[in-house]
Amino acid sequence: MTTALTHARVLTPDGWRDDLVVLLDGERIVALLPPSDPRLRDAQPHDLAGAMLLPGFIDVQVNGGGGVLFNEAPTVETLRRIGAAHRRFGTTGFLPTLISDRVEVMRAALVAVEQAFDEGVPGLLGIHLEGPYLASARKGVHDAKYFHVPGPDELELLCAPHRGIRLVTLAPDQVPPTSIRALVAAGVIVCAGHTAADYETTRTALDAGVRGFTHLFNAMTPFGSREPGVVGAALEDAASWCGLIVDGHHVHPASLRVAIAAKPRGKMLLVTDAMPPVGADRPDYVLNGETITVKDGICQTATGVLAGSALDMANAVRNTVQMLGLPLDEAARMASTYPAEFLGLGASHGRIAAGCRADLVALDDDFRVRQSWIGGEAERGVSGEE
Repeated sequence: MTTALTHARVLTPDGWRDDLVVLLDGERIVALLPPSDPRLRDAQPHDLAGAMLLPGFIDVQVNGGGGVLFNEAPTVETLRRIGAAHRRFGTTGFLPTLISDRVEVMRAALVAVEQAFDEGVPGLLGIHLEGPYLASARKGVHDAKYFHVPGPDELELLCAPHRGIRLVTLAPDQVPPTSIRALVAAGVIVCAGHTAADYETTRTALDAGVRGFTHLFNAMTPFGSREPGVVGAALEDAASWCGLIVDGHHVHPASLRVAIAAKPRGKMLLVTDAMPPVGADRPDYVLNGETITVKDGICQTATGVLAGSALDMANAVRNTVQMLGLPLDEAARMASTYPAEFLGLGASHGRIAAGCRADLVALDDDFRVRQSWIGGEAERGVSGEE
């Protein structure tokens, strides 16, 4: 049985349309059709009552959610809970993110992701290893005792055949270009982050295959008049992507607007860097033995160090519109189309078009999620009726 999503304002690759029906068949979008098309006669109608229908959000940096942290329990059940928590806020594809940890925890996380693919955990796209190949000078909340340069055994582990996306954030001032090239050759996406690299070192890393920058501005050398730093290299490079945490706490809105204007369109991604409180009742969690508390929307240690975020993707989109002044269609693409392209999934994800996966989200005018679809399977959002 096909499903016809009717009476929606649909964000198509060509812009908004309110005169189309989105026809789903199983995991795929079959077509976008006028309501009079005869192919709709046998479809099950689903009236969206004027909601905005967007490509499902893709979050490439998700540390936790639903009260659990990936590091604390790198299991299939943790992945399932994180995915379910973020789905309530429109995330239909995610990379669970492991913060710098012991090698045995990394191995367990990689095994858990493979098992989760076997069990069909909804929305899982792969894994993001944020460290432990980072710089102590820009460690943020990461525990520097885990930092080291990857040896041959770890490179072999990271480069081993795998399903889904494998993304590694590393510091170019700590990891040599030869190792970056080996990762890229094995199909690993490499991002620069938590780094004290200068401009020249960052440029060398880009030439070696670095594809993006993890939470631009945060935990990296800033842009200066005579020292462009990592931020300057990131904004100058037209080919790379940058993740942005648009929560009003990590980066000043003016800095975000300048960065977005500097890069070619399509190269900025919304990410959450989310922690366990997203989709959970508890406002605190434990990281590396330290209790982190959310206060006024900010996750931070007792000494004021930012420790991820309490941001969800629906609010990231809202903030991009209301805080940065971008049009909704562009904010939505920063949460869906552009992350898909960054991950190499642009042909199948992040667009409402015939042949693409039916990963979708319906929002009301207040940016609340009414409903989401992952592979054509529907589920109510945080504000949807049961």
